[in-house]
Amino acid sequence: MSRRFRKPLEKKSVREDRKGGKRVGKPAPGKKASDKRGPAQRASGKSEKFENSRHTEVRGNTLPRGARASSFEARKERAPQDDAVKAKAAPPPLPTKVQTVVVTADENNMRVDRFLEHRFPGLSFSHIQRIVRKGELRVNGKRADSKDRLEEGQSVRIPPLKLDAPKAGGELSEAATRTLEELRKMILFEDEDLMVLNKPAGLAVQGGSGMTRHVDQMLEVMRDAKGQKPRLVHRLDRETSGCLLIAKTRFAASALTGSFRHRSARKIYWALVAGVPKPKQGRISTYLAKEESEEDSIMRVAEHGEEGAAHAVTYYAVVEASAQKLAWVSLKPVTGRTHQLRAHMAHIDHAIVGDPKYFNKENWQLPGGIQKRLHLLARRIVIPHPRGGFIDVTAPLPPHMLQSWNLLGLEGDRFDPIENAPEE
Repeated sequence: MSRRFRKPLEKKSVREDRKGGKRVGKPAPGKKASDKRGPAQRASGKSEKFENSRHTEVRGNTLPRGARASSFEARKERAPQDDAVKAKAAPPPLPTKVQTVVVTADENNMRVDRFLEHRFPGLSFSHIQRIVRKGELRVNGKRADSKDRLEEGQSVRIPPLKLDAPKAGGELSEAATRTLEELRKMILFEDEDLMVLNKPAGLAVQGGSGMTRHVDQMLEVMRDAKGQKPRLVHRLDRETSGCLLIAKTRFAASALTGSFRHRSARKIYWALVAGVPKPKQGRISTYLAKEESEEDSIMRVAEHGEEGAAHAVTYYAVVEASAQKLAWVSLKPVTGRTHQLRAHMAHIDHAIVGDPKYFNKENWQLPGGIQKRLHLLARRIVIPHPRGGFIDVTAPLPPHMLQSWNLLGLEGDRFDPIENAPEE
């Protein structure tokens, strides 16, 4: 459920009941928006504020919010054949005479050697170095080094390249076609610069020891005619499901990575945890360091100044509790440390249900019917779009978490108080 919009996100929006895939926006004339807040909240006309505690700090900013369209449902109706699996287009032929090209926005800040590889896939490294060394390649009329960075709008003189052009790619294999269709079914939002996937639990984002299938490897089937492959912008743990941001161009990758680096990307996670945190809204601030063992590695709470320790901040809010044994919490990480949310919830003695690394409750039994799988969802991402405006994308509950919500009677469309958490 997402869309890209040009105007800044509003601080607060009026909602309609989203059951049945209804669009979230202003209510129809003469109708009142449904109010999912509790009686106390309705009486006061505002949401419950974050309380003070040893885990809590109070600030008044809210997560910007804007209208979101249900593109996920629309995409379901479109068959994968809409983006027909066609033969890959042949790369551009190598020039047989001198030509001058202009650096595009996607190629801004690209190294000269990478620029040539990008423009002419298959061009050998030795050939690139030779034409640069001899001064045959010039940028704005001047000699350039292979490591120089190009700027958008610069003119690049390219000499004749007398190598055979790479062979045109054939049709995708049967296995590659299945992979492409699988990726298409994951897409929550897509435009010419980026896409957001709904990564399923159990699928790794990147390869590791003994890992043969992961998102980064699957993206190989989406290489364009120039050989450019979509790029991962951030990561999710293998067992975490939900919003995974992918850049389709170098330009978008640079802009989106910068948004994460400068903390202008806002992420919200949903989790099912053991017990009910008190206070119900708070701030967790610790230092985390990696602890290696023969079998595995985990993140542990460390002291300030300890080698390898990094500061980590998470806001949490209880959305709904179930018989004081389990709680649905919404989490907003300010920093992005490895396993941060999992380690932080275990640190305050409310570990995430099904977490094989950090669940630290002894003699604790799962209620009947709930699967022993990590109950953590990358629910929503709001991030500046590389070309202006914002994108705001929401992922649905994965099957095992939806089953748990149904068993516990949790209402998935309740007001999410984490939206009132500070941004730092």
